[in-house]
Amino acid sequence: MRLMSVHAHPDDEASKGAATLARYVAEGHRVRVVTCTGGERGDVLNPKLMGDPEVMDHLPEIRYREMAAAARALGIEHVWLGFVDSGLPEGDPLPPLPEGCFALQPLEVTVPPLVAQIREFRPDVLITYNETGGYPHPDHIMTHTVSMAALDAAADPSYHPELGEPWQVAKVYYDVGFARPRLEALDAAMVAAGLESPFGSWLEHRDRAERVPTARIVVDQWFPQRDAALRAHATQIDPDGFFFAVPRDLEARAWPYDEFELARSTVPTRPMEECLFEGLTRRGE
Repeated sequence: MRLMSVHAHPDDEASKGAATLARYVAEGHRVRVVTCTGGERGDVLNPKLMGDPEVMDHLPEIRYREMAAAARALGIEHVWLGFVDSGLPEGDPLPPLPEGCFALQPLEVTVPPLVAQIREFRPDVLITYNETGGYPHPDHIMTHTVSMAALDAAADPSYHPELGEPWQVAKVYYDVGFARPRLEALDAAMVAAGLESPFGSWLEHRDRAERVPTARIVVDQWFPQRDAALRAHATQIDPDGFFFAVPRDLEARAWPYDEFELARSTVPTRPMEECLFEGLTRRGE
């Protein structure tokens, strides 16, 4: 089977469902990550590298190398869509987005490259973000918009036939990486073990509407590959920070899952799936 996962920036694939990608690779499926932008305007989030002149002067090239290392750690195929990071605007009022950035590009520009990827790779399942982007970064919201438009366009024989034969993706999922039940389970496990939990303040101030996952994939065997992919993004991930706060044996007991929300399906599904390929057989080439 074939799985495509569409992300806004390098490092998103490592922090959102990475263990699921590694599991399916290990089980013999083909997995391709499509990254819409190069992350050129991302901040350096690892305090050990903040202010490093080499990093600051060469961040775009470094992020490309980090993505290549993360892809190797997960065993996935990887493609850049080629757009420019929009940055995360801050201030009140918010400043305008930079000219030419991904979030300002018209769909006539952004959709065809993803359609070409879908038609060439012919995924059975595609993962993207929900309509809020998972969080309100303009590139994440645009990734949702472009993904959903490209899914429709890829199946339409009249849409840019030069981009390849039409392909209908059978199932589409949204990532649900930080749902409240997961945070509560990990927080309770940390407290019970006498450890300081990083999730208490998150839960205390969390007021957004919760997504309802419809697929729960057991992935604790692939935490090492996920963690290697996270560490590969050294400018973005502090190896002593939040992503590594929970001991992995404790995480495996408390919450050994990745979760997803079904957005579309051409086949019957059940309320809580255990595999994203449930109900599917590989169609002929």
